Amino acid sequence: MEHSPAGRVVIVGGGLIGLSIARALAERGVTDVLVLERHSLASGGTGKSSGIVRAHYGVPSIAAMAWRSLPLIEKLGDTVGFRQVGYSVIVGEQNEAPLRANIATHQALGIEAEIIDVDRLSAMWPMMNVEDVTCVGYEPRGGYADASQLALYFGQVARDKGARVRQHTPVARIVTAGDTVTGVQLDSGDVIDADTVIVASGWWSARLLADLGIDLPIEGYRSELLIVDAGVPLVDLPVVSDLVSLQYCRIEGSGQFLVGNSDHDEPENRFVDPDDYSNIAGEASIEKYAEKVMHRFPGFPDPSVTHTYAGVYDVPPDWNPVIAPVGPRGLVLAAGFAGHGFKISPAVGDLVADLVLEGDSRDPDVPASDFRFERFAEGAPLRSPHPYLGAGEMR
Repeated sequence: MEHSPAGRVVIVGGGLIGLSIARALAERGVTDVLVLERHSLASGGTGKSSGIVRAHYGVPSIAAMAWRSLPLIEKLGDTVGFRQVGYSVIVGEQNEAPLRANIATHQALGIEAEIIDVDRLSAMWPMMNVEDVTCVGYEPRGGYADASQLALYFGQVARDKGARVRQHTPVARIVTAGDTVTGVQLDSGDVIDADTVIVASGWWSARLLADLGIDLPIEGYRSELLIVDAGVPLVDLPVVSDLVSLQYCRIEGSGQFLVGNSDHDEPENRFVDPDDYSNIAGEASIEKYAEKVMHRFPGFPDPSVTHTYAGVYDVPPDWNPVIAPVGPRGLVLAAGFAGHGFKISPAVGDLVADLVLEGDSRDPDVPASDFRFERFAEGAPLRSPHPYLGAGEMR
């Protein structure tokens, strides 16, 4: 069998990122791509994604990746449950300057984003309290979609173009000879030969790399989400990133509302084992979230919490991913997305394909050096030049 320039490629991880990479490589003509997933496709972080579509990031390259990814999500539409209801960021006086600076950066990148009047948002969201809001950023092409459906779409495209996917196939270790990757060994003991191994295993990536003497600083960060019934149907309302109350909210079905946390000032209190954590919100969290929701949306006639769940972000020190060659020749890492992965996943696949086939990014707005592994040792974290007070690194 004739091999592509990348040779035999094994991708460890069958979530959004791994499947997007498989799709991108297959579309670029790589003929021998195998995805190995330890459980079922999209069963890790992908399945817990809140699915928000936005380009609002303080790090310009991340914002550019989100913007590059949007056309595919728009094209897929109902296939991935996309609802283009718009995306808003609301801030108080202390965060008005960074919001304006970030919107200016986005506009320079060609992103359709603007500062709008508070009254305009209030007209779009009549049940919202805007008394403590001084400035609003708005992306009319934002919204929300279903991360699992997008992952399965990537998997289908990859398969259609010749890639293979094996589920319930955990990888025990990466196999090397000298300074070169030669394949992976499965939990079963079987060895699969490869010229390129791409690790896209979220929280579990660090364990595979540790066996090679590579210290990947990733923590499992537990994030709780509430589903609130407003007591009245909610239809086509913009996503709200509330950097005053430090929460984010979007519609979830008719009359229901998904609420997540944007307060990341003390993340060490939420670090958990991703294989052993509570999948429901605690009572204290429910009370805290409910108070925020009632403050921001006093127009809800009869609000109640219908259910809760929790997911785990894979969080590096700067809350931004590593997408880069690491360690022995032929090993590539794509992990540490810290909740950003869904809306940038199409562009991540394209970037990894660039790295494997070209050795560098082909997009000048997405420099590969931003996502290098060495930045941690260099003391050069990838951070927003215009951070929001109180919101940690999520924006």
